[in-house]
Amino acid sequence: MARFFVEQLPAEGGSCTLTGENADHAKVLRLKPGETVTLCDGRGTDCPCTVEGGLTLRAGASLPCPGEPSARVALYLAFPKADKAEHVIQKATELGATEIVLFPSRYCVSRPDDKSLAKKLDRWQKIARSAAEQSRRGVIPAVRAADSYAAAIEEAANADVPVLFYENEARVTLREALSETNAEASVARPRTSNACPYIQITLMTGAEGGFSEEEIAQAKAAGMKICTLGPRILRCETAPLAGLTAVMYALGEI
Repeated sequence: MARFFVEQLPAEGGSCTLTGENADHAKVLRLKPGETVTLCDGRGTDCPCTVEGGLTLRAGASLPCPGEPSARVALYLAFPKADKAEHVIQKATELGATEIVLFPSRYCVSRPDDKSLAKKLDRWQKIARSAAEQSRRGVIPAVRAADSYAAAIEEAANADVPVLFYENEARVTLREALSETNAEASVARPRTSNACPYIQITLMTGAEGGFSEEEIAQAKAAGMKICTLGPRILRCETAPLAGLTAVMYALGEI
């Protein structure tokens, strides 16, 4: 079923017309009258619609998007080389990440200036949008950059479960970090209840050279949980996806 993200959903029974990139996409799909498509507000609510003709749709009743996970998981990854970030952003969106934040660290080879970073962020956000449509997500992950490692740590540490994966950590596992805050129980929470909000999890990974000892000490002081991803050394584009997959499995999302 085709999926289109819009700023505002139409009222049940109302009609709307696809415009801009959504209209271009619909023309490529050659939608026919009577077909069903889904509009999504990008905040977790879906609206099934029936094609009336051309680009005009008739709205059904809105409902929570079933594609959103039971936890808010943000990925923080150090700037990788080449186009590795594109791969991570696409796959992390498919897996259920709600935010992807890139940051500079001591061993980063890639250090984009403001002009090139603005272009990269624009492209990365488009990749996230496309992946969200394809994977039937209800939220398009925000893709942005932190000004510094210190700023990234300060943000990430505010989560209910703030995790940093470090290749030299051999004792503390991700399972232990999740168990300490009962994160696994969050899957039983109502997905739209204001009285029982989503649990917030952050997963931080390093660049090709990993993290320095000073950076790890800084993360510990801020309250990050330093964890291992196992005895094997993972590439910088593999680690965030492995961590995210493990979290989604623990929450019953996979």
